[in-house]
Amino acid sequence: MAWTYLLIAGLLEIGWAIGLKYTHGFSRLWPSVGTIACMIASFGFLAVALKTIPVGTGYAVWTGIGAAGTALLGIILLGESKDLARLACIGLIIAGVIGLKWVSPPAH
Repeated sequence: MAWTYLLIAGLLEIGWAIGLKYTHGFSRLWPSVGTIACMIASFGFLAVALKTIPVGTGYAVWTGIGAAGTALLGIILLGESKDLARLACIGLIIAGVIGLKWVSPPAH
């Protein structure tokens, strides 16, 4: 379950990172509320996952999911660059996340 919690935490990180764009500096109420809720939930799921996953692995996977997912949604939702080099770098982040999961011992 720890890896599931970590995945959820990473997806919620994507939610709050993208949400920050829509808060307009926390000047819009409902996007701000949603963003803060995602932040709290993301940290909560991360904390639960880190009970059994090593902190270095868990934090790296959490930020990797957040970074790659946010970059991809930036391309899809916000019209950010889809330059081949940028996509390759996002692919490297994803490969790193998969690699960390692959070489990590099972969570207890």
